[in-house]
Parts: sequence; C-alpha cells; structure tokens
Amino acid sequence: MPISMWCVLFAGVLPILTSGLAKRGDRSFDNSKPREWAQTAEDWRKRAVAAQQNAFEAFPFFAAAVLVAWTQGGPQEWIDRLAIVFVVVRLAYLWAYVANRPTLRSTIWSIGFLVCVAIFTSSLWAGGPPA
Repeated sequence: MPISMWCVLFAGVLPILTSGLAKRGDRSFDNSKPREWAQTAEDWRKRAVAAQQNAFEAFPFFAAAVLVAWTQGGPQEWIDRLAIVFVVVRLAYLWAYVANRPTLRSTIWSIGFLVCVAIFTSSLWAGGPPA
C-alpha cells in the first residue's frame, strides 16, 4: 500500500488523538456529556477541541485529493511526499492552535490547503511538480 494511503489513515485518526489530548488529565470530563464538556472547556483545551473540529473538516478534502491523484495517474512518489507534508503540516497546525499562535496557525492551514490542491492536481504534472 502506498505511503499516501497510510497518511490518509493517520489523518483520519488525528482528530481522535486531538480529542484525547484535550480530555487528558481533565477530571471534569464526563463521557456521558462530552459535547457539554467541550462547550465549557477553557484555554488550551478549548483550542484543542477547535483543532479537532478543524481536523475533521480538513480530512475529506485530503482523502479525496489522494484518491483522485491515485486513480488519475498522478506520480506516486510525489503523491506520497505531498501526503507526508500534509500530515506534518497538520501536526504543526495542531501545535499552533493549542499554543495559541493564530497567525502562524492560519499560515500553516493555508499551506495544508495548497498541499491538498497539489495532490489533487498531481496527475496534470505526471513528470513531477511544475517548475
């Protein structure tokens, strides 16, 4: 299985890991009312919840981009490299969100979006990325 498919799996699991980060060590978390807890979370935990929501939002475009590139004959080596970049960018995004670095977070988000566009369109430049 190509590395990019493993990256899709990781990106799909990342929101769950982010949720675990938000809840870890918080004795006020009540699993019978997780959404109520999320609404009352504060500081970095609240930002981690927001990062989780954004990870869920970013995942479909990334997964679709990888599948489109893969099925349309994009260069697998570049799809894999870009998928790894996306995962690293999403981890940096999570850090920037939790660390309350909004400008950096937005810049990182934009990079992730452009990486998805590059993956999606990779079959157009089958010989490698455009010069």
